[in-house]
Amino acid sequence: MEKLIENLRGIVGAQYCLTDDQGRQKYERDITGYFRGRALAVLRPATTAEVSGVMALAHDAKVPVVPLSGNTGLSGGGYPGEAGDTLILSLDRMNHILEINTKSHLAIVEAGVILANLHQAVDAHDLVFPLLFGARGSCMIGGNLATNAGGSNVVRYGNTRALCLGLEVVMADGEIVDLMSELHKDNTGYDLRDLFIGSEGTLGVITRAVLKLFPKPKAYATAMVAVPDIAGALDLLHAVQAASGGGVEAFEYMPRSYFEHLKALDPKAPMPFAEPADVGIMIEVAATLPGDSIPAEDGSLPIVTRLEETLAGFLDSGKLLDASVAKSEAQRAEMWRQREMAFEVSTRFGMPVSNDVALPLDKVEAFLMRADEKLAAAFGTVNPIVVAHLGDGNLHYSVWIDGMDAEMRTRVYTLVEDVVESLNGSFSAEHGIGLAKKGTMARRKNPAAIAVMRRIKAALDPENIMNPGKTLP
Repeated sequence: MEKLIENLRGIVGAQYCLTDDQGRQKYERDITGYFRGRALAVLRPATTAEVSGVMALAHDAKVPVVPLSGNTGLSGGGYPGEAGDTLILSLDRMNHILEINTKSHLAIVEAGVILANLHQAVDAHDLVFPLLFGARGSCMIGGNLATNAGGSNVVRYGNTRALCLGLEVVMADGEIVDLMSELHKDNTGYDLRDLFIGSEGTLGVITRAVLKLFPKPKAYATAMVAVPDIAGALDLLHAVQAASGGGVEAFEYMPRSYFEHLKALDPKAPMPFAEPADVGIMIEVAATLPGDSIPAEDGSLPIVTRLEETLAGFLDSGKLLDASVAKSEAQRAEMWRQREMAFEVSTRFGMPVSNDVALPLDKVEAFLMRADEKLAAAFGTVNPIVVAHLGDGNLHYSVWIDGMDAEMRTRVYTLVEDVVESLNGSFSAEHGIGLAKKGTMARRKNPAAIAVMRRIKAALDPENIMNPGKTLP
């Protein structure tokens, strides 16, 4: 191994080949603290050529490689194992925005670009890259692509896969595959781009990407509302979509328990409702047309007025219990802050079993009822912490039980999976499989589909050095 380390230092530079305990530490432990390992070395290449060189050496030596971006994942996808025989390949130095094309509305970026930095860069051109979630200040584009990240704006723009036109990928043997298409239509054989997106570093290392940009909204209308039930919330979603011409960008579900935990964590936080709401929804509508964003004579914005009128109609009919519409950017920011404290809320008592599931919209309410019932029957009193991207049916159903061990965690996963499967949902929506849901993959994924995945893995990574032990059971 000493010769390998010496050769790796020759590729990335001695200062970027971290072998001491202190240097490796922040890369070996993920944000949850649940997955902690030990690597042989952490490599921080600066170019695709360096990544290629590292992979070629690792391939010849048959040494496993774990690609790593911002290390904000919740499923253990960046876990290096505990044997100390794995290389962590950090893309954090490959952090350049190479081009912002205002004519074609696209950005060419390296995989280590922090999401918030891309947001800031394109904002200067009145454009947006609409991938949005709480970890944007530290997560990186490569990881977003590797997990097909979602977030709050999926209801309008789709997951990361829908926001990507092209990729550059370094394969297990160091070969560089150029898929950096800037085309919206490119029907030339198998869609390799989509194969690598969501593959969690098990097939190759994403090093660059071509991303779609969109016109920056000219105004926003944002509100916190309380409705009697989730069915009523979905009625409201469809009404606001119709009134805004499909302008809903976020439709986020936060139940009473979420606000109770939030208040306990932040007693000074202004609560949005006079009385606690069983079903709280944060709505954000974006205006891209000038007619929706030019202030009226009284100073009001048409997009805000339209949302208020829709809410008023629901209030008059009894389908809405309370509403608070943001009247300033500060109020809007506070609403987003409360929604984006989801990680702090869900981990208030420790690292829970995080069930990141997707349901058909009309099955969300049934899932919550059945999952609560099954957990109560199995464990007694359980109070899951729930938050959801309700507009696309993605629920984060976190379960914490005092004294929870590995066996209990598996039981929780299995019980929730039973409900998800009965409602034709998915046991993984946006957080990836990693290590945390490998057991679920074995129990729930179609065996023929797993067999196909294994054949793809074997063909592209015959030595099984690309993030081994992840995703595939």
